[in-house]
Amino acid sequence: MDRRVPAALWRLSRPSQVALIGLVYALGVAMAYGRGYGETGGAARLGLGLAALIPVAASVHYANEYADVETDALTDRTPFSGGSGALVETDLPRRIALRGAVAAGGLGVTLTTLGVASEATGLAEAALLPPTAAALLAGILVVGWQYSVGPLRLAWNGLGAPANALLGGVALPLYGFAVVAGEVTAAAALATLPFGATVFVNLLETTWPDRRADAAVGKRTLATRWSPRRLRAAYALGGATAAVATVALVGRALPPVVAAATLLPLVGLVPGYRRFTRREEPLPAVATMVAMAATTTVAWGFVALWVRPGG
Repeated sequence: MDRRVPAALWRLSRPSQVALIGLVYALGVAMAYGRGYGETGGAARLGLGLAALIPVAASVHYANEYADVETDALTDRTPFSGGSGALVETDLPRRIALRGAVAAGGLGVTLTTLGVASEATGLAEAALLPPTAAALLAGILVVGWQYSVGPLRLAWNGLGAPANALLGGVALPLYGFAVVAGEVTAAAALATLPFGATVFVNLLETTWPDRRADAAVGKRTLATRWSPRRLRAAYALGGATAAVATVALVGRALPPVVAAATLLPLVGLVPGYRRFTRREEPLPAVATMVAMAATTTVAWGFVALWVRPGG
């Protein structure tokens, strides 16, 4: 094997983004515990849920890198846009990414299947991965691939940002929730709306620097389709949606401490709006999204440990 391949596969998996995905998984888990779930499965269920998620996330990233070789060769990469650059810099064939995508996806499917079948096979007293969680993870894998490759190629047809916001901002935390709870409730789905809107804003920001390269290869993202004025309006609308949804859900889907932890990072979108489409480097929305994932995870953990036991 070419000695460059292992290092390239590591970079193509986008480790920093996989780590963020792990944080969002933890957000869903903390939400479930904050809602009073978590009496079954324990550490084994949480561990298998994460173990199945990581290769699925890597598979989606590999597929994206495979599809975006031409774009990544033309764009000026930033820490948050332009792909990993591993294929361009090493001049390795793009099939390396496709093979990695298939292998990682296969590993994720295998672990998911074992988790669902663990009760029937006698490996555990109850299924280590509930069917609802398995269905969500399967959806994340399929739609994640369709973000980049055919037949849908969502990112190439202007649907990438909303689809990815639903995947990363809604489906992913609900997967963590379902791993613990065994189901998805209406309150849990509503609780993800502010984060989903913030992920959408982040995607507007991170696709902006690649717009010229995307347009050159025919990738019709919103950043290539819409004018700067319309993009800025969408950015403002996304941020406002996150804030309004948070306030509207206080006492319903969001405990007050979680609502506060959601609203606080949203302040970062104010300077983000001012610089969006005026500067090439994405940062405010990225920082806001990461901060919100962290603060709300901590807040739900606080509810689980200190508020709910005495409530």
